[in-house]
Amino acid sequence: MRVLIIDDDEHMRHALGRTVRRLGCEPVMAGMGGEGLQHAEKGDIDAVFLDVRLPDGNGLSFLPRLAEAPSRPEVIIITGAGDPDGAELAITNGAWDYIEKTASIQDITLTLRRALDFRRERMESRKDCPVRALRRKGIVGDSPALMRCLDLVAQSAQTRANVLICGETGTGKELFARAIHENSMRSDGPFVVVDCAGLPENLVESILFGHSKGSFTGAEKDRTGLVQRAHGGTLFLDEVGELPLLMQKSFLRVLQERTVRPLGSAEEVPCDFRLVAATNRDLEAMVQAGEFRNDLLFRLRSILIDLPPLRERKDDIPAISNNYLDRECARAGMDRKGCYADFFDVLTHYSWPGNVRELLHALDHALAAAITEPYLFARHLPPALRAKVARARVAAGPGSTPPQASPPMAENAGAGLPLLQDYREAVLQQAESGYLRRLMAESGNCVRKAVSTSGLSQSRLYALLKKHNITTS
Repeated sequence: MRVLIIDDDEHMRHALGRTVRRLGCEPVMAGMGGEGLQHAEKGDIDAVFLDVRLPDGNGLSFLPRLAEAPSRPEVIIITGAGDPDGAELAITNGAWDYIEKTASIQDITLTLRRALDFRRERMESRKDCPVRALRRKGIVGDSPALMRCLDLVAQSAQTRANVLICGETGTGKELFARAIHENSMRSDGPFVVVDCAGLPENLVESILFGHSKGSFTGAEKDRTGLVQRAHGGTLFLDEVGELPLLMQKSFLRVLQERTVRPLGSAEEVPCDFRLVAATNRDLEAMVQAGEFRNDLLFRLRSILIDLPPLRERKDDIPAISNNYLDRECARAGMDRKGCYADFFDVLTHYSWPGNVRELLHALDHALAAAITEPYLFARHLPPALRAKVARARVAAGPGSTPPQASPPMAENAGAGLPLLQDYREAVLQQAESGYLRRLMAESGNCVRKAVSTSGLSQSRLYALLKKHNITTS
């Protein structure tokens, strides 16, 4: 087996190299992150020792690409200065472990041996288990961010554990919930969707748990609740953050006991279902605000799938677009329309705040605008979308980043005012970026202090820092 060592300290590289050789493995040395990536992308690397402080950047920034290398190596972060926030970020992003260079050679050796043993066992188990194609109806793309989520879908499908799917509106949370169901042993059972945001507060208990005839005014016959209808299959709680607080306690008991008691009934009914929940809200922040039960959150997220927004997987936009256009043209009895380069150029340069859902609406607009034409051009896309892309390009200028000094008002006297929505979004983006930069400066770049000051969850803070290209080093 081969172990890649990425560290700018020559003495440390040799020390780790000796450790690797003692385990009967071959060390591969790199003094910089970029050099290490080149080795990893050639394949045939089983594990990586990755230093945090490298001449060409923070080692943690190389972690995602190393984890996506062809051989998918196990990455062990090794650092001379321990950072609790860095350790949490590393593990969250897939690192095997986070250890300090001051650790004993025995501890370092043990960590590496366990990582390699895990890798051997996983490779052996894959040989014994037949490969089965993942059913992923409606989920289009092969970007690394999407593939990580599909890996979790495959893992989730093999268990009975509860799954929590997080992500912005329009990222496809229900599609992923259905994929978990369709790939599980319960695929022949029902898939029952509960829209928690649409539950009338005075009827929520009846809708979820059912009721007996005469249990309340208007209950003219027995009714089976949605939870009971999911027996033998999957119960999907969409927008679970909207579930009323009082109902959360009742639902927690249902999760624990796997029984329901319809309103007006003295009998509890066994109910065997697999739970998948989804939310676009920060449930940890809701727990802190007293709006969501902590014990229910623990129950929901046995497995967590955090879906990336479309702006973080733009490589998937052409595939999503072509798939949708083919389907809609066939449905309308039209010939398949071709797409010029400028069409995809605009799509990939837009920020997509509404994610995949917004993209599909834009494609519907383009099809309607080109109903009698064989090709789609950028001009067929919604004017507001094209205007935002054009504004961003002009503001950025050739080879530069968009200016932060002021909102994008008229560039000249004849241009007039921008659309109110465009101006509002630009002001909000500028204010958000300014707040985050001041927050990190006044917190001394300490993420823990920044989380405490801002009231954001740590995961949300990291996402915003990445969005505005703000480093914590």
